[in-house]
Amino acid sequence: MDERLWFMLLVGSYFCHIIDDFYLQGILANLKQREWWEKNAPDALYALDYIVALIVHGLSWATMMLLPFAAWLIASKAYSYTWLFAAAWAINAAVHAFVDDLKCNKRKINLIADQCIHFLQILITWFCVLLIVCH
Repeated sequence: MDERLWFMLLVGSYFCHIIDDFYLQGILANLKQREWWEKNAPDALYALDYIVALIVHGLSWATMMLLPFAAWLIASKAYSYTWLFAAAWAINAAVHAFVDDLKCNKRKINLIADQCIHFLQILITWFCVLLIVCH
């Protein structure tokens, strides 16, 4: 496969990351924070709702970040790699939610570390796809 295409997949994924993590997140930015729920909906019924927001944002982010790969799969009719897309989607969503929890709730990392980890996720995903598809 053409290395320019692989480069564009990487750049496209990073661009989609920026769109989702900074522009599309909307109210989820607040809802991912346990403190927001404690202040605005202190009932025990809502005690774990921040986890749902973390998961929803993780799924949204993974979907956006993988859009260039999905477009490539469809355009090249490489449907035998659908399993790879599904695995990358689930793993990236879980990792993204975990990292955001470290930043938003546990306050173990700052925005710089958060973004470095997310970019590393993109690079690892890109590299794994490249290795599997071009083996």
